[in-house]
Amino acid sequence: MSTATGAAGADAFTAERPRLLGLAYRMTGGRADAEDIVQEAWLRWSRVDTATIENPAAWLTTVTTRLTLDRMRALQRRRETYVGPWLPEPVAVEPGPEETAELAESLTLGFLVVLDRLSRTERAVFLLADVFGESYATIADAVGKSEVACRQIASRARHKVRDAHEPVAPASDELLGGLLAAVMAGDPQQVMDLLDPEVVLLSDGGPNRHAARRPVRGPYRVARLVLNLMKRLGDTPFDVAQLNGEVALVAEHPDGPIVIQFSERNGRIARIWSVLNPEKLTDYGDPFDAC
Repeated sequence: MSTATGAAGADAFTAERPRLLGLAYRMTGGRADAEDIVQEAWLRWSRVDTATIENPAAWLTTVTTRLTLDRMRALQRRRETYVGPWLPEPVAVEPGPEETAELAESLTLGFLVVLDRLSRTERAVFLLADVFGESYATIADAVGKSEVACRQIASRARHKVRDAHEPVAPASDELLGGLLAAVMAGDPQQVMDLLDPEVVLLSDGGPNRHAARRPVRGPYRVARLVLNLMKRLGDTPFDVAQLNGEVALVAEHPDGPIVIQFSERNGRIARIWSVLNPEKLTDYGDPFDAC
């Protein structure tokens, strides 16, 4: 029997692996979960008779989607008892110039947070259809529903994403520089002047790290929290990194790193995401080979 463990089968899987990782990561929001899922997809691929596989990419997409949906059932149970806001795990991946705008945007923390408004099936159908451009025949097979049903699910998911999507953009270097200068000066009014009237800060510390347990809203409260955080950090050095395709500030605190990303609207900071949970930051700087 011809199996996928041969050179041709291994090459076919290697070619698809970044796309499969990207799909599993966008679904779960976790690097380790995505890598585990794709590893299981490889084990199943390595045992299949390649002569029966007409479209390896579609076969691998279907298997990876089904494995991810199964994993998300367990993840959902954990999320229900999670302490404080939940944010995706930051990863060092940036789509290349040949990849679509949808792929690039769908990797940002802000967009992944929007995807949390969707059910597991809606998330899978939306990503497969609108981000990865899969056919509805492939999508139907992957999620176990008819093509008609998948089109309806996709339409419903698009409405939810559109309703939740915010007109924000990655914060410019100039705006970030101004914010950091204001924070370092310890001037609350100067900080508030750089914040959008509807600014929101989400801080994910998990169960074992001190962080705001609810979204912090409004310039006054966000400025006060940011200034207090800087006081606690003291002389902690900051680095700049490219995470999820956007600039991030990384504080190398003795208790563990802190990753902070910003979005702006009309020249002011509108969204701040802060990830402190050490379980989500063990490999944030290592390249993540996903698209």
